[in-house]
Amino acid sequence: MKNVIGKLSEIKNGEVGMIIFSDLKQEIIMSVNEELTVPLASAAKVAIAFCVAKIVENGHHHWNEMVEDITFNPKEDSHEIYPHLQGMNSLALRDAVEVMIACHDSFVANAVVKHYGGWKRINEDLKSYFNTMNVTENPLDMDNSGELSQLIELIRFIYQGYKMNQQIWIPIINGMVRQQGQTEGIPNYVLHHMTGGLKQVVVDIGILGEFSQNPFLYVIGARNLPDRIDNQFADEKISEAMRLVYEEYRKQA
Repeated sequence: MKNVIGKLSEIKNGEVGMIIFSDLKQEIIMSVNEELTVPLASAAKVAIAFCVAKIVENGHHHWNEMVEDITFNPKEDSHEIYPHLQGMNSLALRDAVEVMIACHDSFVANAVVKHYGGWKRINEDLKSYFNTMNVTENPLDMDNSGELSQLIELIRFIYQGYKMNQQIWIPIINGMVRQQGQTEGIPNYVLHHMTGGLKQVVVDIGILGEFSQNPFLYVIGARNLPDRIDNQFADEKISEAMRLVYEEYRKQA
């Protein structure tokens, strides 16, 4: 993994961190700046979905419950990924969670959180598992944040839950599989993730590899970058690092 670390070290302006967990070895095989706290942007929707899955798992709610007051954010891509849902004003909880993740949809997220019991309740429950994480109604809020070390635990929890009880955790996995933020050089069918980004922030949390062949679980985050609208250097280096991680995965597969 030295080549991955070397690629990340080329990002001189800003702070960057990355953690990779090997399902085969059941251990972290690379860690850089694991205590880095980053704004989550849309990646916070994975944390929201985690809380929902836990209350379903505990029997307090059910995936077939209807979430009311559904609207779709016209700035996102639900009209492309879920054209058959357009115009609906209620969705089953499982479908709302999937769409929320797949389309980065903050409008659907608000409806899911309202159904859950509100932002205060979801943060209280989230902090009982991950005390550095906080989610907010506005995904652009800087208080919408988490530490990389706990983000990798979040994705580990989801992946392990899926392996043990697919029916509980599959709405989250479905959303991560469907979302469109792909990386050049990595086949779509092996990259299952949730991206988030602001002008000076990158965050990506996910599963890299085939589910039946011991994938890598990973999180990458960068903050205080030059304005990414005008400067794509950090994004390019992160993409290059991800391609190197994929090469490492292929060596073990």
